Amino acid sequence: MAFTIDPSTYLLVLTGAGISAESGVPTFRDAGGLWEGNSVTDVASPDGFRVDPLLVWKFYSQRRANMTGVSPNTGHRALVELERRLGERFLLVTQNIDGLHAAAGSERIIELHGNLMRSRCTVCDRDPFEDRTAYREGVAPMCGRCKSAGHDALLRPDIVWFGERIASAALARLDAFILTAGARLRFLAVGTSGLVYPAAGLVDVVREHGGKSWLVNAEAPANVGRFDEVAIGAAGTLLPQLFA
Repeated sequence: MAFTIDPSTYLLVLTGAGISAESGVPTFRDAGGLWEGNSVTDVASPDGFRVDPLLVWKFYSQRRANMTGVSPNTGHRALVELERRLGERFLLVTQNIDGLHAAAGSERIIELHGNLMRSRCTVCDRDPFEDRTAYREGVAPMCGRCKSAGHDALLRPDIVWFGERIASAALARLDAFILTAGARLRFLAVGTSGLVYPAAGLVDVVREHGGKSWLVNAEAPANVGRFDEVAIGAAGTLLPQLFA
């Protein structure tokens, strides 16, 4: 697999659950899309939260607790080194919510689906804030700041749930990077299923702009045929070799 970067290269990287799985982060697919017998829509959708916020917070509190001791792997660190080489000509877009890219040292990141370790109010306009608390069962945390208005409101994880839109500012930032790069754009997808849009369509957007694309995956994803070059294997092994 030929991966060349020259002084004019702009590199857009997309990462999915595969790169975090190598650090031991479980995915829904590991359990057939179920958690304690509940479907993904029960614990990761606005309707699910409306029906049973305690169940949703139990799920996300367990996920927060499960991140204890989990650290970035060599794949995450290889992307950090690449960002240091390219500077503003690098952008990392991740579908992951675990925060491992930032923990590894990546700075130019778009978290398409939010961050597990942040919370936000369901009512007021306070900014999302870091929140690593794994709340005990039966607790759905409240905002606290809303009390000044005579009432309080539930907090929710700062996650883009099924049925919700990705933040427009994130998409605008991504579009601006692609337009600036033009034909100098190169695209690398790592550990993705090729099923979730808009991320799965980025390879086509890059091709429309005249760019080239690479894929590093443990197995062939649904959109494997749309990449120029493909390497099947562990990201933690392959990425350091490609960038060396």
